[in-house]
Amino acid sequence: MDFAYRNGALCADLVPLADIARRFGTPCYVYSRTAIERNYGEFSRALAGRNALVAYSVKANSNLAVLAVLALLGAGFDIVSGGELSRVLAAGGDARKILFSGVGKTEDEIAGALRAGVLCLNLESADELQRVATVAGRLGKRAPIAFRVNPDVDAKTHPYISTGLKQSKFGVPYAEAERLYRDASSIEQVKVVGIGCHIGSLMSSPGPFIDAAARIHALAERLQRAGINLSHIDLGGGFGVRYRDETPAPIAEFIDGALGVLPGRKEMLILDPGRSIVGNAGILLTRVEYVKRTDAKNFLVVDAAMNDLLRPALYGAWHEVRPVREAESGAATAVYDVVGPVCESADFLARDRTLAAHPGDLLAVMSAGAYAMSMSSNYNSRPRAAEVMVSGADARLVRRRESTEELYAAEEVPTW
Repeated sequence: MDFAYRNGALCADLVPLADIARRFGTPCYVYSRTAIERNYGEFSRALAGRNALVAYSVKANSNLAVLAVLALLGAGFDIVSGGELSRVLAAGGDARKILFSGVGKTEDEIAGALRAGVLCLNLESADELQRVATVAGRLGKRAPIAFRVNPDVDAKTHPYISTGLKQSKFGVPYAEAERLYRDASSIEQVKVVGIGCHIGSLMSSPGPFIDAAARIHALAERLQRAGINLSHIDLGGGFGVRYRDETPAPIAEFIDGALGVLPGRKEMLILDPGRSIVGNAGILLTRVEYVKRTDAKNFLVVDAAMNDLLRPALYGAWHEVRPVREAESGAATAVYDVVGPVCESADFLARDRTLAAHPGDLLAVMSAGAYAMSMSSNYNSRPRAAEVMVSGADARLVRRRESTEELYAAEEVPTW
């Protein structure tokens, strides 16, 4: 267990979280390298013997140390911005294993990706095809492209993270995909290399994923008959993790099910997991500043806030909250909302939690390895948290805490 109690002290691997708080302060993100490697290994084992690439979705957690661990394991990377491209390359990622996704790539981002030599640009519109062709022609290059095809399959998840329905901003309509591929195959400045899709996040059942794979397989068959041959099929990611009482199916069930509807296909199979690799490999460590009791509610005011972890305010997401020191038997408890100091009513990390807590106590917000630090901000002029990675008994600072001065270092007061 990567985050477990040892002699009453909650630890990351073998390191007590209280020691990390003393060394690096709070709020602080803590990641387990062991967990990241184990979660990646689930995909590797399920894909053993298959021509495949696991392309980690960088938006889930883009810390350089996280990316470097995955690069050493041989991972590819799914990116959605020029900034993420720079991060992957800085962390030692192989450009030839990078897929550049996203609906709004600028000319500069496209040019940067082509210069770097990425594996593929995943296109999401006919206009983007023309832009990529123009940029590639200007650079004297032939752009490797795929279309992200919207298979109109419901991932049965939160509306904000369901991306495969026909009303989504993502992807090209399934009914138009074959025509777009025919158009692309006639453009000298691009080379059709693949096909992709992504139907949403937090999938707990493989059914929708398998349905999408079947629709993509049928399209690939039609393209092949039209003389358009593919090098890879990218089925996306979105595999769920346990936050509360969910029971997501094992990764192998998703992969085995998809392979079952891709009979005889020789293309490289690509998957783009993010949360399923890092989600439960990280926690947010925070300290109680005040215990506030009212007639209507009790509050634990902590030093972390919605600017550090946006998911509860954005999605109503549920994160388990554990005391870093196990409560003694018989300790008095109460029901609290765990809230931060940001001036918004939506600034909460958890609601209606039964805890025994006092000012100065440390709490761990669990399952905070994905879409947490990567979505953080400086709202209320709050410096972003430190990040620490633990490997066994070794804890290393992998991002120092921002200083207040850094918040306005790029600003100027004009002289009128």
